[in-house]
Amino acid sequence: MTLRTIFLVCLPTALMAAEISKDYQKTANRLIHSATNSAFAFQRLGTLCDTFGPRFSGSANLEKAIDWCLAEMKKDGFVNVHGEEVTVPHWVRGEESAVLVAPRRRKLPMLGLGGSVGTPKEGLTAEVLVVDSFADLKANEARAKGKIVLFNLPFTNYRETVIVRREGAVEAAKVGAVASLIRSVGPFSMQTPHTGNMRYDDKVKRIPHAALSVEDAQMLARIQSRGETIRIQLKMEARTLPPAKSRNVIAEIRGSVKPNEIVIVSGHIDSWDVGQGAMDDGGGCLAAWEAARLIMKSGLKPRRTIRVVLWTNEENGLGGAKEYARRHAKDLKNHVLAIESDSGVFKPTGYGFLGSGEGMKVIQKIGGLLAPLGAGEIKKGCRGADVMRLIGGGVPVMHLEVDRERYFWFHHTHADTIDKLDRHEFNRCVASLAVMTFVAADWANGVPR
Repeated sequence: MTLRTIFLVCLPTALMAAEISKDYQKTANRLIHSATNSAFAFQRLGTLCDTFGPRFSGSANLEKAIDWCLAEMKKDGFVNVHGEEVTVPHWVRGEESAVLVAPRRRKLPMLGLGGSVGTPKEGLTAEVLVVDSFADLKANEARAKGKIVLFNLPFTNYRETVIVRREGAVEAAKVGAVASLIRSVGPFSMQTPHTGNMRYDDKVKRIPHAALSVEDAQMLARIQSRGETIRIQLKMEARTLPPAKSRNVIAEIRGSVKPNEIVIVSGHIDSWDVGQGAMDDGGGCLAAWEAARLIMKSGLKPRRTIRVVLWTNEENGLGGAKEYARRHAKDLKNHVLAIESDSGVFKPTGYGFLGSGEGMKVIQKIGGLLAPLGAGEIKKGCRGADVMRLIGGGVPVMHLEVDRERYFWFHHTHADTIDKLDRHEFNRCVASLAVMTFVAADWANGVPR
């Protein structure tokens, strides 16, 4: 390739970068300044967390929180504010306990896993077999029948380790276990077990499935290694009720030139039934909401419509995202971009993007506006579970990337409370989302599919 050819190939991208920088850097700086010098949204997050607490699918807490969001969004001045009905699963934890009865008596912190069946009313007491993997269980299959199997799998990363939460009950039931326990899926614990979703196989008996703290799983492994017998009494009232009704929350800034073209900025309003759902994902919801509110408050009028979506039922079914994709199937061709914040609202570092090569170039150039935040790195791929449901309609999708070191410390635990968050880091997430959302919605050429 000659220098002339390289110049001609690179020229459009270079011009685009120059245009985005020239047209939007002042606006970006203004949004960043507004976002990083405000206490409003973090105080609003505190109201959400403290007033409604955990917001699990099927719960009154969730529906009251949705009512509050809709009322507040109308006060903010958004248009087309409404809830879109979604049918969601309705699992109820009930009372639960795990007690070590041999070699000594001790109450073990535990959390039933979402979707688990309960124990008999009187509970069940059985010897425990500790294994460190599915392969280890298979190798000890003859010892597992009639026992409670505990998977003591060390945390490496979430995607690798979470398999024991999802599949543990099935694998334990296959070898005749009466219940299954897991070492919580997380790298850090202060006797704080993590809940989360799991599944059953209709071809295999359904057995109770719960999580113990990291500390206790390790303790039980040490006890077994010394040749001592472990017995646990497990009681769980968990049950699945008929499906319930919930809603996706929708609010918009109407586009000034191309109102039928849509840029989504989003988080999920539901949480697990423990803690406050502050980090997962109240913070993501409020950051997305505040990003759009600041755009509107700044008097900016994007060419395209900005749609705030607070998804329901992400945690145990993705019902909100699935229903949105179904309900809006004919309109997805007009969705320019869908952004999600669901990794905690810690220090932002950039975005993950899944779309066309030309779309990636545009997003990278917009990312250049985020240099003052140190949040402009754009990587290929998207971890936004809700927005990923839109890719079947050809929608480019992306997630806000943050420093997630502390995310899995508190993820799905009673410790997911607002005190774990830092207002300044949260505001930087708001700033990043505001800039990315506005420019994607206003850039004349849009984000190519």
